[in-house]
Amino acid sequence: MPPSPRRPFRFGVQVSSAPDGAGWAELGRRVEGLGYSTITMPDHFGDQLAPVPALTAVAAATTTLRMGALVYDNDYKHPLVLAKELATMDVLSDGRVEIGLGAGWLESDYRASGIPYDRPGRRIDRFEEGLAVIKGCLAEGPFSFAGEHYTITDYDGRPQPVQRPCPPLLIGGGGPRVLGIAARQADIVGINGTMTAGVVGPDAIATMTLAAVEEKLAVVRAAAGDRLTDIELNIRVFFAKVTDDRAGTIDSVASMISVDPAMIAASPFALIGDVDQVVDEIERRRDELGFSYLIVGAENIDEFAPVVAQLANT
Repeated sequence: MPPSPRRPFRFGVQVSSAPDGAGWAELGRRVEGLGYSTITMPDHFGDQLAPVPALTAVAAATTTLRMGALVYDNDYKHPLVLAKELATMDVLSDGRVEIGLGAGWLESDYRASGIPYDRPGRRIDRFEEGLAVIKGCLAEGPFSFAGEHYTITDYDGRPQPVQRPCPPLLIGGGGPRVLGIAARQADIVGINGTMTAGVVGPDAIATMTLAAVEEKLAVVRAAAGDRLTDIELNIRVFFAKVTDDRAGTIDSVASMISVDPAMIAASPFALIGDVDQVVDEIERRRDELGFSYLIVGAENIDEFAPVVAQLANT
């Protein structure tokens, strides 16, 4: 089966904080000015700004930049409340919101907040209901829902989002069940490592190999069926560096996380090399794997700008 329909490239940046409001607004304008499509934020309880107000501030400081969480944790906020906030953000940004949703994984967030850290299956059960609630609350007319975890009665969501029937939905997953939900429900499917351990460690790294990513993509294609043509494939590139010393940098990254350099060289979660090497690798991965929407870290904004300039919207 072919990887997916060929889509134009777009690029995002995952950011989390700035020293003050002026610096945060300038960060948004800088990302927009360099040609990135989207600015995204994590949704955790550590040292970062809260995504809803922070992304709303970015919207006020920019004109074309899209924005979303990568991703909102379903357990941290009632989905009706999140739906109302997302609709409000879409109105205030003139239709620039992307909705990133996930079941939650970071054990330390749950421990710090006292939110029950249930087994993965139960968190995914809640997430699946939360997803239905958010989509229902953003739709036209009164919405009711009766589930095990959420009950909604004749809720007529206002304001309505600008983007209809709702802003683009990104679901990121590393395991087969969430990837299947994403394939059936999402506009954008984010391929992640498998985070069942609750931390970023050896178990997660082991699921970031090329072979593991190919298995995850196979799950998405099988579950998507005829929807495959409607899905944009996304990946957050964690190991990114534009450098003339590709081999040395790969060796350094591999040593840091205790893996073979060949794993880093082949992993879709890594992009290392000079501008031409990175451009060639991105194009090859779109052809072979289907990835057209790539997100890098805040530390990569400037060094990846020449790559964005060559590839965005092509």
